[in-house]
Amino acid sequence: MYQDILLHVGGRWRAAQGGKTIDVVNPATEEVIGTLAHASTADLDEALDWAAKGFAAWRKISAYERAKIMRKAADLLRERLNGMAALMTMEQGKPLAEAKVELAVSADVIDWFAEEGRRAYGRVIPARQAGVYQLSLREPVGVVAGFTPWNFPVSQAVRKISAALAAGCAFILKGPEETPASCAELVRCYVDAGVPAGVVQIVFGVPAEISEYLIPHPTVKKVSFTGSTAVGKHLASLAGKHMKRVTMELGGHAPALVFDDADLDLAVKHLAAAKFRNAGQVCIAPTRFLVQDAVYEPFLEKFVAKCEAIKLGNGLEEGTTMGPLANDRRVAAMEGLIADAVGKGAKVRTGGKRAGNKGYFFEPTVLTDIPGDARVMHEEPFGPLALVAPFQSYEQAVAEANRLEYGLAAYAFSSNAAKVAALGADIESGMVTINHLGLALPETPFGGIKDSGYGSEGGAEGLEPYLITKFVSQTGV
Repeated sequence: MYQDILLHVGGRWRAAQGGKTIDVVNPATEEVIGTLAHASTADLDEALDWAAKGFAAWRKISAYERAKIMRKAADLLRERLNGMAALMTMEQGKPLAEAKVELAVSADVIDWFAEEGRRAYGRVIPARQAGVYQLSLREPVGVVAGFTPWNFPVSQAVRKISAALAAGCAFILKGPEETPASCAELVRCYVDAGVPAGVVQIVFGVPAEISEYLIPHPTVKKVSFTGSTAVGKHLASLAGKHMKRVTMELGGHAPALVFDDADLDLAVKHLAAAKFRNAGQVCIAPTRFLVQDAVYEPFLEKFVAKCEAIKLGNGLEEGTTMGPLANDRRVAAMEGLIADAVGKGAKVRTGGKRAGNKGYFFEPTVLTDIPGDARVMHEEPFGPLALVAPFQSYEQAVAEANRLEYGLAAYAFSSNAAKVAALGADIESGMVTINHLGLALPETPFGGIKDSGYGSEGGAEGLEPYLITKFVSQTGV
């Protein structure tokens, strides 16, 4: 099922010019399942030349016709969903059911931006003189370089590509080297739908080398990145030196506030699902579980039971509810964070160690009594690790929720209407969901504040970074 992955440059699927390849490893078995082409500078130069040509052609196609092509791409994605889901599970590890959901939502994202692009309106500004027309026009920014991670190889890329194409831009995607096949198949959907050569291209290689070549290049007018805060700051700095627009969706350390008037069963159900989806390798996953004193022990008991009911296994096997971590680096990171916390006094309520001796499996883990100086209280764990701590007052909970420089997502549960309204205003986060899981829908904004980045990748706001405003004042004489 898994074939070697090629570059897509200038309308052709091909090997790298130098013939270099990178191995792809199945995280559930630790076996090499294929290779992908490793782009050289010559490959990047060709992609840049074609992107300029593709942009010149694509921007002249009406938004109405662009939408038709994009909707065909969405239909192709739905037709190919089962095969693409199997590839994703093999290379990334998530259960097959989760892969299918990711792909289904990704097709909806393409449809959403296809229609939103048809509504990128300008406006007429009333003039001070007769016979003068003042126009505010919207135009595509140009060629975009996008950099996407391995945790959601299709849904992270589809937001960027679809918004760019809807606006009339061309896109060079630096796909994830650890999960290249499903991402490449997404590009194939656009290509097979009829997107002209050069408009959507995909390359792979050493991330730092590709970003440091593409971002300063004069052909590239905008950069979109999803990944860690440290790398995002570096790329934003590099883009800033060349006055390039950027969208940054970076790390998180999401708080989850559970008040004593909350529906505990509902809170446990939603928070466990959000925490352990994709083995916790989710930028918006809740990490700091702040539970009011009166319900702390009942919540903890119910949450631990949910954790212990999770079935670890190969994502392709029936019944698996959590797959492996994506690579051995994540295992080492989890072990290091837990050892540091326990060494400083934290208690392991369940899990806490690697599972088995083959594959990168790690037990769903709950820590309590975590001291404030533990690394995990400041660093994003990006794994199946929940930190549970009690609080006494509303003010104490909000202060802890806002303590870190992260501000991507936050969760809260309360049945008090006044408290629910206050939480939406008081929590410092780009996204807040209260009493349900309501994040990451195609029609809603998706993005963070503070060290979690800036810019939105969903909803009407997701189109804005790919458009520039041009003012034209004209008269007939």
